[in-house]
Amino acid sequence: MTHGRTMLIVGLGNPGPTYTLTRHNIGFQLVDRVVQKHRLVSVKSPIQAEIAEGNIAGIPVLAAKPLAYMNRSGGPVRDVLQAQGIPCEDMVVIHDDIDLAYERLKIKEKGGDGGHNGLRSLIDALGTDQFVRVRMGVGRPEADIGVVEYVLGNFDANQRLALNEFLSRAIAAVETILCEGAREAMNRFNKKP
Repeated sequence: MTHGRTMLIVGLGNPGPTYTLTRHNIGFQLVDRVVQKHRLVSVKSPIQAEIAEGNIAGIPVLAAKPLAYMNRSGGPVRDVLQAQGIPCEDMVVIHDDIDLAYERLKIKEKGGDGGHNGLRSLIDALGTDQFVRVRMGVGRPEADIGVVEYVLGNFDANQRLALNEFLSRAIAAVETILCEGAREAMNRFNKKP
């Protein structure tokens, strides 16, 4: 990743107020925080995505939240990449992950979708898996709750207490990827907190 090139930060989630605080929307929550922290400016776009632009540590960035449902988010993301001429490898995708304990972060440079509908949609739409992911652990549901119900549910009281700190760590991970590369971010953030 060379500087001077625009980097795209994508958070995955579902549009609409019903989903705002759900576990599945932690990617959206993270993008909102990044936009706020770095004062990125919202830009009007014909693409089905909320887009903000600015820079982080001198690196030009776009932050996007695709406004299609999670399992169709690939189309809008592809449109943003094409419209801006950004190659897939300059994209960082943030998403929830039930295979990681709550508060665990895992950065990956490429790989399959791991059963995640949003990632599957991206890989299908882009025809490649060559993009960095920040996997944010939301943990697994108790035995009596289905996975869909769980990820579309809101964080419980204990999780909410830790959410700010978790989001702050994830922002630091994204900043590290942008400034120092995915490898350095993996070394720093992939270990248990």
